[in-house]
Amino acid sequence: MIDLSIKIGGAAGQGLQTVGALLGKAFVRGGYQVLAVQDTMSRIRGGHNTFQIRVKDGPVRAMCRGVDLLVALDRESLEVDMKDLKPGGIAICDRAALKVEGNDPRVLDAPLEKLAVAETGKKVAANVVSTGVVLGLLDFGTQHMEKLVADGFGTPELAQGNVRAVRAGHDLARKDLASRFAHPIRPATGPRRMLLTANDAICLGAIAAGCRFMSAYPMSPSTSILTYLAGSGDRVGLVTEQAEDEIAAINLALGASMGGVRAMTATSGGGFALMVETLSMLGVSEVPLVIVDCQRPGPATGLPTKTEQADLMFVIHAGHGEFPRAVLAPGDARQAFEATVRAFNLADRYQVPAVVLGDQFLADSYFTCEPFDLSGVPFETSLLSEPELAALPDYRRYAVTDSGVSPRAFPGQGDRLVMTDSHEHDEHGHIAEDPATRTRMNDKRLRKGRGLAARMGEVSEIGPRDARTALVGFGSTLGVLVEAAGALTAAGRPARVVHLCDVWPFPAATVEAALRGADEIVVVENNATGQLAGLVCAHTSRRDPRRVLKHDGGPFLVEDLAARLAKTEVRS
Repeated sequence: MIDLSIKIGGAAGQGLQTVGALLGKAFVRGGYQVLAVQDTMSRIRGGHNTFQIRVKDGPVRAMCRGVDLLVALDRESLEVDMKDLKPGGIAICDRAALKVEGNDPRVLDAPLEKLAVAETGKKVAANVVSTGVVLGLLDFGTQHMEKLVADGFGTPELAQGNVRAVRAGHDLARKDLASRFAHPIRPATGPRRMLLTANDAICLGAIAAGCRFMSAYPMSPSTSILTYLAGSGDRVGLVTEQAEDEIAAINLALGASMGGVRAMTATSGGGFALMVETLSMLGVSEVPLVIVDCQRPGPATGLPTKTEQADLMFVIHAGHGEFPRAVLAPGDARQAFEATVRAFNLADRYQVPAVVLGDQFLADSYFTCEPFDLSGVPFETSLLSEPELAALPDYRRYAVTDSGVSPRAFPGQGDRLVMTDSHEHDEHGHIAEDPATRTRMNDKRLRKGRGLAARMGEVSEIGPRDARTALVGFGSTLGVLVEAAGALTAAGRPARVVHLCDVWPFPAATVEAALRGADEIVVVENNATGQLAGLVCAHTSRRDPRRVLKHDGGPFLVEDLAARLAKTEVRS
């Protein structure tokens, strides 16, 4: 059984993300499944950064602490990451270039810079040479990597030099180093799979759902959504606008949506804070919009390149006044694709804002996925067609209905006057301040929450249904919960997972049913206050779930979470 962890450590500017992603793709093309996680510091150059790849011959859902193979591109990687080497694990470094002294038997010397200069003329290509060394140690061959490098490295001359660098590293490893590492991974045949981040999947979901306008201001870790869609716009007919700030971004998207175009914006918690006034305008004007919040630790600037799940209660309750909204928190790339499609449909169907809640771990990690089925992507809208609008004897934009959803047209459609207002208004959209109208319109808007709530049921139940221990989480904890539950079950303490993708309106009945039969409920969250646990307490009969919390900027690791869960058996 193949289960191997490779960590590449170095400074910002040494190309860790490029070579890490290439290695991950090579393994996927060679028939394996991969999870790749980045840990970076908030700086353009320097600092200690890592790119870790876990390779399995089966599904891989979470990252482990232990490392089989460490590639140290700077000295700090040897000083910081050697402690995570498993028994029998080895590290690769260029002793001469890094001025490494001593004779640690776990550290193998590879002249990465010398080979890089010989094949490309540039020392920076040492990172590419290192990929060849890794592939040589694993006896994986270079076929897949050579194709990836040839396709991805700009000019033919640049690509050819880097292909030679890969081969040089591979040949060195096979000749001088391979006997020191006994974990071969040879290419296998298997179904075609994708390797992509959750942010990539959000972009694909938006395109599949019919999004045709996106505006945003760059803010880590959401920026890759902006750049991905900007690079794809000409092919899919999508306009992307980099706004001057987050306030402008959401207002541009609001205008596009009011004009009948499916639109979205993306940001992190600090940018979402700036968007909140317009969020309330979306509520009163009943304009649909999808907002992606890729969470990172706060308050304020916090840790810009780390992960956390502390915006949950914020996005649920943000905005002045009361109005419905949907909040979906996908747990991996596939759920990110599906949740984004659902967010567009829910926003459009109920004329509300819909938030896709991610985080840095999801945004920057690479997941192995089967290809998405685009043949049956649903499309729901409340936007009237031309014949439907013409058939209405009296078009009222905010007509009071049993569902709370009113007929929706866009300005300039047909010959009807379309009024949209940020004030309280009557059914036609004219400003109104009398108590009766205010009460009637507010009740109408809130009734849409009933329809939304009926659609909120995306709760995954994984593991033995009769297990007395239930591990509960939302968003990016999905994978680590599944692996930790498996570890507990294997140790004789059967555990199952209850994972929420739909978090608001809170699917109380579904969660209550999923927790039935559990004597011990443990809520696992990347925040300091147990925000999901609070929702479970407020909306179900379970009043005392245990909390396992982590808020140091890093995701849960399988060994660490399993160890913490093992200590929760005895009530304190």
